[in-house]
Amino acid sequence: INAEYMGVIGGAMAYTFLKAQGIDVGKSKCETTAEGKKGTIDIVALAAEILKKAESKGVQILLPTDFRTATEFKDVLAEVTTNIPADQMGLDIGPKTQERYCEIIGKCHTAIWNGPMGVFEFNSFKEGTWAIAKALAENKNLISIVGGGDSASAAEKSGYAPRLSHISTGGGASLELLEGKVLPGLAVLTNKS
Repeated sequence: INAEYMGVIGGAMAYTFLKAQGIDVGKSKCETTAEGKKGTIDIVALAAEILKKAESKGVQILLPTDFRTATEFKDVLAEVTTNIPADQMGLDIGPKTQERYCEIIGKCHTAIWNGPMGVFEFNSFKEGTWAIAKALAENKNLISIVGGGDSASAAEKSGYAPRLSHISTGGGASLELLEGKVLPGLAVLTNKS
């Protein structure tokens, strides 16, 4: 895979993007609507729009192709599948996706990690998240920016946090800063009047 900009998506967000592609996600957590300032937002349609816009700009967005699943939201033995059955939910990325994502991270110079790959609080569903943390830590040429409370917690619990470039619990704020928005707390610090 050769692209200047690329996104790899895992965790609950992946199921919304997969649904936007018409892929059945079983009982997986999947955000379909949200309330915005102008009313209800169709999140699945928005995900489809994001995929289309990324493609038009030459940005690859990779989604999981296999999953660790279970029939209930508990720390039970994971099943690995490429198709999520109707009675199951995806709780982590699968081994093939994990390998592919780690290979990509191994070639990156900058990576922004915002969100775990699965329910890392459960031993059976932490492998994908731990693998991402390890890949970020082992790439010696990488500037790794970790944003968000869950990602920061995963980095710490995995043991790889000391080897990552920057960790912030402000996930939304981190993304807004990268987007170019002015953050009020930083604006006060730079105000010279």
